[in-house]
Amino acid sequence: MTNIAPAVDQRTDDQVARDVALAAAALLRDLGAPGGCPDADLRARGDSEANTLILDLLRAARPDDFILSEESHDDGARCAARRVWIVDPLDGTREFGERRDDWAVHIGLAIDGAPAVGAVALPALDKVFTTDDSAPAFAALPARPRMLVSRSRAHAMVNAVAHAIDAELVPMGSAGAKAMAVVAGDAEIYLHAGGQYEWDNCAPVAVAAAAGLHTSRIDGAALVYNCRDPLLPDLLICRPEYAATVLAAVAAWVPARE
Repeated sequence: MTNIAPAVDQRTDDQVARDVALAAAALLRDLGAPGGCPDADLRARGDSEANTLILDLLRAARPDDFILSEESHDDGARCAARRVWIVDPLDGTREFGERRDDWAVHIGLAIDGAPAVGAVALPALDKVFTTDDSAPAFAALPARPRMLVSRSRAHAMVNAVAHAIDAELVPMGSAGAKAMAVVAGDAEIYLHAGGQYEWDNCAPVAVAAAAGLHTSRIDGAALVYNCRDPLLPDLLICRPEYAATVLAAVAAWVPARE
């Protein structure tokens, strides 16, 4: 009997991320369509079914890689791996349940702790952003920068920084939606503090960095992934021209709180 080795997936990591994000996006759009799912079950089914699909697709495409997902148990075995897919099957579950359009699917790949590859789908808008997209041509800077903030719980530091740099606050839902608004040129700054995890921002940070945007922690340090504790509570994604100004405003705010 002849043993036939399984076919090797010839897609690049970027293509895998895009394809998986689009597949999950299609599932979630169908689930949220009229008659697709009762409102009471929509959020739970969205999280669960998108997660199952993403895990199945990634394991088939990259069987030797590890996966960290918001919706799956983490036993810590990934920490010794060089390649770890970090995914949020449904970023913005609240917005999805409210049938808004500011929710996302995050498919990120960290290599040696760096956000190397990413795809962020905005299914309700029929858009996907990936690390292999052509670099966008950003418009001239506006008179006042637009800063994206949580529509439900903007952090006091973010409000203080916006006031200090005279930014216009733009409330929006999920982290992925906010980050991609900066990539798309619909805003200039996304500043967050107060709690996120690696799956909330790995894919968005990878895409934003590939687009030529500044990405960092709010103290200017690099964003590091595949840590034993996946808490990654703050970040800055912005046009490079604003990075120094925003980081200085953050630093000025911290002593005032002590």
